[in-house]
Amino acid sequence: VQLQASGGGLVQAGDSLRLSCTASVASGQPFSVYVMAWFRQAPGKEREFVATITNSGGTTRYADSVKGRFTISRDNGKSTVYLQMNSLIPEDTAIYYCAAGRLFRTNDYDYWGQGTQVTVSS
Repeated sequence: VQLQASGGGLVQAGDSLRLSCTASVASGQPFSVYVMAWFRQAPGKEREFVATITNSGGTTRYADSVKGRFTISRDNGKSTVYLQMNSLIPEDTAIYYCAAGRLFRTNDYDYWGQGTQVTVSS
């Protein structure tokens, strides 16, 4: 599985951004078999879990730090997962990575995208 993330940028505190991650999957393995997730890594910090969504899109889970502000969703027809980020704060500044796996969890995913930079100015 190859993952391509996009949508990052420089915004001001309080603004919104929507990240996208499009998957290229091997023949016979539809995108819909994969659990998808977003992680982020801020400068000088370890990578942390942000959100995850089941393969059907029916169940989601969020880190406490983004709950109520971020929404993860997916369009299996487009092989794409999204992260809608509202009410951004400077602490959200990080490189955001999408990931794919087979289990609904907050770590240890099998495939990773290249990351997209999000910078929130105060």
